Amino acid sequence: MRRNIFLENTPLEEALSRWLSLCRLEGVCFPTESEFVDVRNSVGRITAESLFALISSPPFNSSAMDGVAVRAKETFGASEDNPAVFELGRNAQYIDTGEPVPPEFDAVIMIEDVNELESGSIEIIKPAVPWQNIRPIGEDITRGEMVLPGGHQVRAQDVGALLNSGLEKIPVRRKPIVAIIPTGTELVENLCLLEQGKVIESNSWALLSLVEHLGGFPLRNKLVPDDWDEIRRAVENALESSDAVIINAGTSAGREDFTKKIIEEFGKVSIHGVAMKPGKPVILGVACGKPVLGLPGFPVANWRAAEEFLKPLLREFLGRRREKEKVIRAKVARRISSRSGFDEFIGVKVGEVSGELIAVPLSRGSGISMSLVRSDGYIRVKRGCEGIERLDEVEVFLKGEQFDPERVVLVIGSNDHGLDILSSLLFRNYGLVFSAVNVGSAGGIAAVIDGYAHMGGIHLFDPKSGEFNVPYIKEKQTSERLFLMNLCWRTQGLIVKEGNPKNINSLKDIAGKGLSFINRQRGSGTRILLDYLLFKENIKPSSINGYEREVFTHMAVAAAVESDSADAGLGTMASAKALSLDFVPVSKERYDLLGRRSFTETEAFNLIRREIKGEEFKNEVDRLGGYDLEQAGEFIPIDL
Repeated sequence: MRRNIFLENTPLEEALSRWLSLCRLEGVCFPTESEFVDVRNSVGRITAESLFALISSPPFNSSAMDGVAVRAKETFGASEDNPAVFELGRNAQYIDTGEPVPPEFDAVIMIEDVNELESGSIEIIKPAVPWQNIRPIGEDITRGEMVLPGGHQVRAQDVGALLNSGLEKIPVRRKPIVAIIPTGTELVENLCLLEQGKVIESNSWALLSLVEHLGGFPLRNKLVPDDWDEIRRAVENALESSDAVIINAGTSAGREDFTKKIIEEFGKVSIHGVAMKPGKPVILGVACGKPVLGLPGFPVANWRAAEEFLKPLLREFLGRRREKEKVIRAKVARRISSRSGFDEFIGVKVGEVSGELIAVPLSRGSGISMSLVRSDGYIRVKRGCEGIERLDEVEVFLKGEQFDPERVVLVIGSNDHGLDILSSLLFRNYGLVFSAVNVGSAGGIAAVIDGYAHMGGIHLFDPKSGEFNVPYIKEKQTSERLFLMNLCWRTQGLIVKEGNPKNINSLKDIAGKGLSFINRQRGSGTRILLDYLLFKENIKPSSINGYEREVFTHMAVAAAVESDSADAGLGTMASAKALSLDFVPVSKERYDLLGRRSFTETEAFNLIRREIKGEEFKNEVDRLGGYDLEQAGEFIPIDL
């Protein structure tokens, strides 16, 4: 079968408009019919029409509190010197909160203001005004009043009002049925089936949850291999049983990317290829009067395409207005380059540093699903723009969750397992979001000095002085008042396969021997340590097979060794232990947190230091292996 080609790189807004226009032209019904549901089970549903009260609430004049019902005019003139006396059962009556007020009375005296007399009478010492402490009929809801408009998503707080207005069943939009067809021969659904060349199928489950969240009814098909007949059969069945179909993957230009041609067999393709990153290989069409989406297989591209096309499609089905996105303005922490001609979406972490909102770009790439988890929102680099300069102000489109930048601590620099444990403790104990972004130690120093991070994690060894970190900070000759606080001492070494089958005990065992190495990125403390060790052993970097191959974390080094992608790499003992790998110790290093002195005056810093010095943090880090926490939480002198 011939390869697909992209018909065009259609601009994002144009692609959506053309697709929805084709949907209407091909007879797709917007909106769908309604159905009745019990109000008690209506949360999240979309009202099909405006809802009006059948009864008033309260349905009668009722007492607003416990007390005594009286006629207001008979209380005029009452005072401590001249109390008014009432005879219960004749011109006064006890009444409780919510009870109907008898028609002969027009005021309620609070029970606290009533004195009981031995004769069975009562006296009051304050006059009442008409309708005092009485809830009149319809005070809350009046019969015939609109309770909720059409197109409204029912919330938990709406349920009580609906019931109080006499509505027990309400008309709501029928949930559109969205069929989701995951495809891919390389995919498996069970961890026990995971082997070389196979990956876990996850996109369809994320889409299923998104469809539910948006008010639809997801219908997930079983996993389909890259086989024309099987995919075609799955699509044919889905078109008969659903209102819309999502074909997950097979949208690019490979030999087994069948999605476009199968949609064309049943209907029309409006768009194949959208000028957006990630998410370019999107297919939008209509078949048998049903909208069909072909979404790319990489997780971030898949999610972004669903956000841009599935969301508005379900809004059309449910007759909902487009919700205004929550947007804040922030300064971007580092320069972002972007390819002109594409709308690019980049996940960011946001925090408030020295009174300014800072957005830190996260790792880019269609396959980096954790960028969706870690981000607070995204920035959109519009087509025609080739990038954003560092500290330029940008719009950040926030996720739907509550977001408080004042509760975020941005830690940019080198990574360490201890930071993960610290982050967990701070969130659990104080609700503080401790957000670490990995850019290497040199990047951490720059982030703190330039003012777009609260702290930076650093572990830079200086061969000349034999010191850690301080010489590199002094080298910057900054006027900023800084602090340096120890987090831990940790052991670095060579991470090798369990049992060390290649008998690797030093860098000399790797150099020129044809063994493969996995390295850390330039500017990282581990890379600087490696270069020092190579110099010390008189080993040329060019003799290390894989010296130029870079990853950004210790765990990425360990993962490469575990998967036989590399024979060895330099990293922490904790990383090797986490994946049951062997470890050859090379050196101990000091890992510190750098920050501006002004940050030490904040509540957040005091909580961070308290946890670092606490037993819970130390016990959990000790269990990782290869750590010395004797100096944890202690300040290291810096004489700038």
